Amino acid sequence: MQRFISLCAGVMLGVFSTFAAHAELVIEITRGLNDAVPIAVVPFGSSGNSKPALDIAEVVSNDLSRSGRFAPLDRRDMIEQPTSGEQIQFADWRLLKSNYILVGKAVSTSADHYDVQFELFNVLNAQRLLGLHIAATTATLRITAHRIADIVFEQLTGIPGVASTRIAYVNVEGVVPNQTYKLTVSDADGANPIVIANSNDPIMSPAWSPDGLSLAYVSFVNKAAAIYVKFLQTGETRKVSARSGINGAPAWSPDGKQLALTLSRKDGDVDVYTLELATQVLTRMTYDPSIDTEPAWSADGSKIYFTSDRSGNAQIYETNVRDSNHAPRRVTFDGNYNARPRVSPDGKQLALVHQEGGNFNIATLDVKTGSLQVITKGRQDESPSYAPNGAQLIFSTQSRGHGVLALVSADGRSQQNLGATSGDVREAAWGPLPPKQKQ
Repeated sequence: MQRFISLCAGVMLGVFSTFAAHAELVIEITRGLNDAVPIAVVPFGSSGNSKPALDIAEVVSNDLSRSGRFAPLDRRDMIEQPTSGEQIQFADWRLLKSNYILVGKAVSTSADHYDVQFELFNVLNAQRLLGLHIAATTATLRITAHRIADIVFEQLTGIPGVASTRIAYVNVEGVVPNQTYKLTVSDADGANPIVIANSNDPIMSPAWSPDGLSLAYVSFVNKAAAIYVKFLQTGETRKVSARSGINGAPAWSPDGKQLALTLSRKDGDVDVYTLELATQVLTRMTYDPSIDTEPAWSADGSKIYFTSDRSGNAQIYETNVRDSNHAPRRVTFDGNYNARPRVSPDGKQLALVHQEGGNFNIATLDVKTGSLQVITKGRQDESPSYAPNGAQLIFSTQSRGHGVLALVSADGRSQQNLGATSGDVREAAWGPLPPKQKQ
């Protein structure tokens, strides 16, 4: 109960823990799958007048490894490095116990332009599973590598890959009382970090719009809480809620037209509201004198899940968006603390923070059956956010005394930490899938 009150106060009033100096994120595998699929991602060759500066195969290999489903072969164990299908000696790769092999090359077509060619084979039967070309420039080679990883991932698993997506997170430079809070957007692997908002006052609760073009977040400029929307293509920042009292925990509706948010109005109650962005029309969703906060929309937009202490401790409830007069329904019953709901892309699960044995872990809840599964093993795991394919979650945790981000598979079987090269990082939000591109 005390943790829930402190969490709400921190989000709403600006009492926020120290974050990290801005830096790229470094991946550390802490728990891997024993049955991850062996795959060989052979270093790509090159031809023409210009050799690409980026190691495309290394990026692809890291992307596949980070998914938790694949175990790329160490390059030091590769006895040959073919760059096309006709060069592959499949018997050799069977001895290395690789189920699949990816080969390719970057052909320089003109100054700064490449034709990136790649082929994927089943090693066991020598079947060619795909063979594609992607046009790239020096500036887009990393994006191209992520696309290749996503294509391979989807070919072998049947679900979209997320290497081409982005994450947003918060970090802080400096020490109290001289800190600079930064909202950062990076590739899903932590590369190419870009600071899109910074302040000497706390920034928190980033939330992606469904189209991936905007981020809502909370900032305490001049010590007053307000919700802002940052338009990433234009750089425009728009203040959308600066009402008296609390303005916190923004969450986009699936159609991108509304935000669910936490406000404290004249009666002093802390409740969940919806805000029509085009008209600024507010609709109150909860009416209980308890603390109602941390809203999350259902996948179809018909419900809002939220955290409330109306039962005496923090639990998850749901309310009908179209008929808020009906009493909210409690959906969590395991344990004395369940908070910060986040909905899976298919709407079938909730990720949440669950207290167990004095530790705070990430758990998933089957919406239909109410079955709860704890999927992390840390002591202070917080702020879950689903990958847009539902296969993984990103969350905040502690490692060696520092705040880091971590990835965990939706079934809890694999986990990796993403720590900054210095300091702490927190409050990650995973962006949506990019639009489909023609190959």
